[in-house]
Amino acid sequence: MAADSLRRVQVFARDALLDACALLVPVSCAGCGAPDRSVCADCVGALRPRPEVVTRDGISAWAALEYGGVVAQVVTAYKDSSRTDAAAPLARALHAALAEAVAGRPAGALEVCAVPSTPAAMRARGYAPVDALLARCGIRPSSVLRLARDRRDQAGLGAEARRANAHGALEARRRLDERRFVLVDDVLTTGATIAEAARAVTAAGGAIDAVVVLAQTPLRRSGPSSESRQPLRDIGSADDYGGRTGVVDPPFRSG
Repeated sequence: MAADSLRRVQVFARDALLDACALLVPVSCAGCGAPDRSVCADCVGALRPRPEVVTRDGISAWAALEYGGVVAQVVTAYKDSSRTDAAAPLARALHAALAEAVAGRPAGALEVCAVPSTPAAMRARGYAPVDALLARCGIRPSSVLRLARDRRDQAGLGAEARRANAHGALEARRRLDERRFVLVDDVLTTGATIAEAARAVTAAGGAIDAVVVLAQTPLRRSGPSSESRQPLRDIGSADDYGGRTGVVDPPFRSG
């Protein structure tokens, strides 16, 4: 009972502090626009992670969330509208997917490798969204990949165009022999970017043990054939994403 009472007091004090802050610096929910919270309680609930394995372009990945609705609104606000105040529930979701991906691995076996942002995106934002979420998870990713050439924004491109755009765009900074990695990215659509990152790591002698993404765009049937399947973003939706592209227990090594 004492623990329950303490918890209620803590929640009351937190809410009172947030209410006071909202008077001084008005904010709106990054998910639904409701006043007084960076992410309101209802939207935090919608961001509760439900890690699942999905496959794109021959690569399986652990995804924390399904991209759409509130998830799409908050991710886009965090990445492209400087809403870093909305990062906490996204970091919790990413942490959950990471924990599932590495469950049972031996301590110190893996490094985390985040897919790098383009220089233009870094200049526009001033931060790397995936790296910032990993930092909230207590993880420092290893800086092993860099852009080998310019590439177009992937938003609005079809699956084949994404593959062509991504191919050869990344390279390792050095040899990665005998090093094993968990690849991490934000939104998984066709899988072209993750596939290119995996190619660059393995070309340098490294190995990919797991792939983790914050959110995945669900597949749906489209066109006249029931066999035709495309990621939702490739055929457009109201939640179309136009972005630019620890506390987790062992086995991670520091980057």
